Amino acid sequence: MIKNYFKIAFRGFWKHKIFTFINIIGLSIGISASLVIYLIVNYDFTFDKFHKDSDRIYRVVSNFSFQGNPSYSYGVCAPLADAVGNQVSGVEVTAPLYSLGADVIVAGKHNEPVKLKSQDRITLADQNYFKIFHYVWLAGSSTSALNAPYHVVLTSDRAKLYFPSLSYDQMIGKVVTYDTLKTTVTGIVQTITQNTDFSCHDFISFSSAVPKTALGNSLQLDQWNSTNSASEVFIKLSPHTSAANVERQINAVLKKSSPPTPEELKQGSSRSFTVQALKDIHFDEKYGTFDFSSAASKTRLYLLLVVAAFLLLLGCINFINLTTAQAAQRAKEIGIRKTMGSSRMQLVVQFLSETFLITFVAVIISVCLTPLILKLFSDFIAQGVKADFIHQPGIFLFLFALTVVVSVLSGFYPALMLSGYKPVLVLKNQAQSNSHKTRNAWLRKSLTVSQFVIAQFFIMATLQVSKQIYYALHKDLGFKKDAIVFINSPWKHRTAGANQVMLNKLRALPGIELVSAGTAAPSSGSTNTTLATYKDGKKEINSEVEVKYADENYIKVYQIKMLAGRNIQAGDSSTALVINDKYARIIGFIHPHDAVGKDLEKFNGLKNVRIVGVIADFYEHSLQSPVKPLAILASKANDNYQSGTFHVALKPESPAGGDWNKTIAAMGKIWKESYPDDDFDYQFYDKSIAQFYDQEQHTSTLLTWATGLSILISCLGLLGLAIYTTSQRTKEIGVRKVLGASVSQIVTLLSTELVLLIMLAFVIVTPLAWLAMNKWMDNYADKTTISWWIFAASGAGMLLAAVVTSSFQTVKAAIVNPVRSLRSE
Repeated sequence: MIKNYFKIAFRGFWKHKIFTFINIIGLSIGISASLVIYLIVNYDFTFDKFHKDSDRIYRVVSNFSFQGNPSYSYGVCAPLADAVGNQVSGVEVTAPLYSLGADVIVAGKHNEPVKLKSQDRITLADQNYFKIFHYVWLAGSSTSALNAPYHVVLTSDRAKLYFPSLSYDQMIGKVVTYDTLKTTVTGIVQTITQNTDFSCHDFISFSSAVPKTALGNSLQLDQWNSTNSASEVFIKLSPHTSAANVERQINAVLKKSSPPTPEELKQGSSRSFTVQALKDIHFDEKYGTFDFSSAASKTRLYLLLVVAAFLLLLGCINFINLTTAQAAQRAKEIGIRKTMGSSRMQLVVQFLSETFLITFVAVIISVCLTPLILKLFSDFIAQGVKADFIHQPGIFLFLFALTVVVSVLSGFYPALMLSGYKPVLVLKNQAQSNSHKTRNAWLRKSLTVSQFVIAQFFIMATLQVSKQIYYALHKDLGFKKDAIVFINSPWKHRTAGANQVMLNKLRALPGIELVSAGTAAPSSGSTNTTLATYKDGKKEINSEVEVKYADENYIKVYQIKMLAGRNIQAGDSSTALVINDKYARIIGFIHPHDAVGKDLEKFNGLKNVRIVGVIADFYEHSLQSPVKPLAILASKANDNYQSGTFHVALKPESPAGGDWNKTIAAMGKIWKESYPDDDFDYQFYDKSIAQFYDQEQHTSTLLTWATGLSILISCLGLLGLAIYTTSQRTKEIGVRKVLGASVSQIVTLLSTELVLLIMLAFVIVTPLAWLAMNKWMDNYADKTTISWWIFAASGAGMLLAAVVTSSFQTVKAAIVNPVRSLRSE
């Protein structure tokens, strides 16, 4: 019987090749999208799930508030780890971490020193770290490897890099030097192959940070008021312990060890700790992910799931529409089968088996397409997302479930409808009553409208996201961003002499217009804030102000507009600064020139700091953040931090081009003369600004593809319905042509219903899309408008695509000789 089902199915597919092709293509697109999105979502949601008792592992993070303005950090003060271990109940293990960057020196093949420059993912840790997180030990003691100073545990990949010719056991006792810190290898652990944010590969014993040494002083082990993002604390709770209770105890310890001062209470300043579950770290955008990874976006993942569901739904709608449209052609087959004794259940199984076969073919096509899709979107998809069918058995389970769901979703209603025909009526050519025909027609229309609603929603969303990205990239941010290059001098080799030599040589290059030395560019991802106090005689105005250090050329390089006063000068001391218009208004000056000459009572630990100028506001960060109070101080040439970044304005390129490449090559030679051990790493500032909107660019790419695929699926279904409709109305078309109807009149007749359905879909989708776009735009402090033409373009574009698609068949039917049409009927 099963064999007969499949024989009948294949005959039907071959007889209706076009409809079969449309169904397979539609379902293939939906299933391919679902499979790729499953791989992406599964990848992100499985991070660090493999650790034993992962539900009891937490990270302690810091919360700050000043005058109602919150800020967050995954770093904590260094003394917290010992305090939690000794004073907080319910904590089974406490593990402090401190991230480092260093040059690594190991002995080469012939004992000559081999240097690996500027290595990261190095951390100070103690043995408790390996009690919390799961590692497989390949050599050394898992209980004592980090119990003494100057010991280091390496991951297997890093160990093979340092000592490629040795076995893991032979590596024990070897020396690895980090800058000047000499350590001995006491353990090798297997590099984690599962999805994880914990990518550190060198674990130096925490006790190596001996007090009163450079490393020990950098940790600030006794400073409760200092928070460093390099310092982190992880805890593992005892079984059945409440995380909220532990959090309360930790904050009680903070209050006891570092009580807020009266001045902090007066200013509304506060500090607290939160315990953050391990499962939330990978998705955390507030505090940041552990180590050097960027946070995954749950919003983006949910958007991907919605896209997959919509594309799959469009494919299923096509199948239902085309199957129900062809119902009358199978009526006699069903009537004869019922007359010969087939039960309704047998017919349902037969029709579902046909749906299963089409779905199965679509799944096979999707499996073949998935590696190509992952490669095509490699810039958009994380490197760890792979279609590894051998090592990911869950993929087969997902595909099986997807095949069953799609088969039932697509085939259940058509199977019930077809199997419900009464054999007596069928054999009298009365397969469907008028009520049945009307009901089926309304179903097809409703499903077609749903397709157009989804497709137009994607079009509208794509246009709005693209409009916002264009607005952000082309808006006047308050400074020049084109033809500017910035370079950060290497911190460990940064000296006042080397910086000044580099600066002088850069200024001498013919292709450079201006050079400035300072800290960060006007708009950047870094933040440096301080407390500023202005007293107007009646009251104190305390504000959190962002601070930048710069020389006299900084404002000129970035062409920031001076509103009042003067620019910073070379002879200015740290008691003179330039503020932005935003800060001038906060301290009570409507007119910028009124603020010039006034003194800030307190600023960045200094007293009586003079305001010498006011500049126009500019965006210190992306458009998602509002303009904040800002002050620019004169950088000191002998301060390694204040003069550590070079801002270079290039001269315009000649018509022949290539000038910038020559200038940058010359800059690279100068760099090597000043910092021979460090790579020349420069960046064009306009590209740095564009990186603020990488997430939006990815969203735009996703929506563009979703829009294209949804239009393709909808138009394929539309083409199938047009083919069916024109074939059913062949005799009517012939009669109308004999009676004098023109080709344009017939095409209009056949297309009128389609136009009405698209207009109905437009009316439904417009308010829904407006609400969704308005909600998304709330993420931006400065945003473009939601223009009327977005909706008009979407409706017109969908209408044009649909009419063009259907016209292939309607025009073909309209130009057929009526004699031929009537003879065939």
